[in-house]
Amino acid sequence: MTDLVIGSGPSGVSVAMALLNRGRQVLMLDPGGRLEAPAQDRRDKLAASDPDTWSVDDQKKWQAPQFDTPPGQVRRFGSDFAMVPGADTLVSPDQIGLRASHATGGLSNLWGSAVLPNRAEDIAEWPIGIEDLSPHYRAVAEFLPISGRQDDLQALFPVLAMRDRVPLNPSPQAHQMLQLMEQQESGLSELGAHIGMSRLAVDPGCQYCGQCLHGCPWGYIYSAQKTLDDLRQHSAFQYRTGLVHRFEEHAEHVTVTLDNGESLKATRVFIAAGVLETARLLLTSSPKPTTSLQLQDSQHFFLPSLHRWRTSRRPDQRPYHTLPQIFIELNAPEVSPHLVHAQVYTWNEFYAHDLINSYGSKLPGSAPLWRMLARRLIVAQAFLHSAHSSRINLTLATDGRLLSTVNHNDETETVMARATFRLAQVMKLAGLIPLTFARRPGDVGSSFHVGGSVPMAIAPSAGQSDILGRPKGLSRVHLVDASSLPSIPATTITFSVMANAHRIGTLAP
Repeated sequence: MTDLVIGSGPSGVSVAMALLNRGRQVLMLDPGGRLEAPAQDRRDKLAASDPDTWSVDDQKKWQAPQFDTPPGQVRRFGSDFAMVPGADTLVSPDQIGLRASHATGGLSNLWGSAVLPNRAEDIAEWPIGIEDLSPHYRAVAEFLPISGRQDDLQALFPVLAMRDRVPLNPSPQAHQMLQLMEQQESGLSELGAHIGMSRLAVDPGCQYCGQCLHGCPWGYIYSAQKTLDDLRQHSAFQYRTGLVHRFEEHAEHVTVTLDNGESLKATRVFIAAGVLETARLLLTSSPKPTTSLQLQDSQHFFLPSLHRWRTSRRPDQRPYHTLPQIFIELNAPEVSPHLVHAQVYTWNEFYAHDLINSYGSKLPGSAPLWRMLARRLIVAQAFLHSAHSSRINLTLATDGRLLSTVNHNDETETVMARATFRLAQVMKLAGLIPLTFARRPGDVGSSFHVGGSVPMAIAPSAGQSDILGRPKGLSRVHLVDASSLPSIPATTITFSVMANAHRIGTLAP
């Protein structure tokens, strides 16, 4: 028998890589969602030509489906292939912003590619430490392309050495902002702020076409599909499609039942299905129908600012990318005992689109004004530690979907207000005008930095897992996605999930 990996997202390919490196036989199973042929044809057409030859009409057709996306949904390439609509998996999707994926590669088809390890102090209460994860961060970085440079962030995250990494070129606004902040070292230090270029999982061949949030035509933004393609060249690796309904552990194996009734046997099962699908699978497989799980969230908010300085060229003129440009880490105990992580975004087409839709209709003929304002807009997306964030209760509905309810955290608004004030002080040092009145909190779960439903513990009790991600009472089933994380630090989640999955795959019996 072989080891079965359920899910082909970042955690799935990471655990599979570790298992194969040990000489294990691996079967990977996922629902197999792929980009539809018409959308793939549009993508191929753009990728076959130089961005400078794209017509305005080509770009509008490429971008239009993203602008028309329903609330709570995220699209790439004009398609919903990578995200299951909320009502398909959740009885009450309006209460949370989290969604599942049935696509090959999972939600890595949609992410913003921001990459940071955890800071040692932010996982001090975990049953494993940064020294346990460090070799696995390095192992994952062997197949995960990471752009960046050595800067002030290195002191907080020494695990991720940037000496040999190629940074993406910052936008004109980001370049100006970084220069101004380098001149404010003492002021930033007093605020507990560490500033640096974003670390992004992007191939250095980036064409700077500015279509990142609509879908990279060349696929330069990392997707786990790329690693899956490499895994499929390995003689000990197999891949097939299928949606797992439930599992049952026996003394010498685990039986997995698919939605079509087919059964598979595996020596061990590594669940990497994403926190919603993993929760559904655990609840469906539980002998107690009243079992519930509680997800931890890293709540986030958006803080817009306007810049007052001139840049070398208009920010909406190529070359540029629209992924996070700058990271700001607030290490300020008076704000939070944990890091507050912020990602700074400069120009993208959504700014003008949203301003015109929100205000343009009230002032006929004002669209050019809002476009001009959008070119001066810079937005910081800030994340809080799960200790300051709400939680999501999940139970199984009678129809097999998940029923979600939110447990609000009384600390969230207080810590968010402190973080907003401090972040505004940082932005002022870069010559920006923070629009604190326009701060917009995200819905619970909408950061997608969510997990910890079966947290790891040294001596797990009911509802917890051991340090190899095995839920209490199970010995052959391992949770390797974010479900087994003890808490959710504010810094980016994917890199740490991949490192932990690689660790479990390396150490599992």
